[in-house]
Amino acid sequence: MARGFIRTYRTYSYIDKNPVIDKVRTLIQDEGLMKKLPIVHEISGVSTSTLDNWFNGKTRSPQHATIAAVITSLGYQEQFVKTKDVDLEKEREVAAKWQEAQDRKSEKPRQNGHRKPRKVAKK
Repeated sequence: MARGFIRTYRTYSYIDKNPVIDKVRTLIQDEGLMKKLPIVHEISGVSTSTLDNWFNGKTRSPQHATIAAVITSLGYQEQFVKTKDVDLEKEREVAAKWQEAQDRKSEKPRQNGHRKPRKVAKK
């Protein structure tokens, strides 16, 4: 994936930065380490410049492994919690319609007047 490009997903989106950054910031603040990022670096191996870029810089979507390194070094674990049952067939239909809309958006002329190249079906 090219740098500067953020992939859009139907079921997950954010405006500015990945919300996990705020969650990690809260954990670090709760541990009293926000002004002691070198300590977080020492125990996690994640550089202070990386942490600073998450909280104050241009990093919009940090790598999962880096997030995991920080949270586990502070004694936290990641959890996945099922919050609802999903009708898979209905979701597949909704996803297909959403993808079609995304494809239509990408077919619009670009500012320079050129269209995105069309995919050619293989025979």
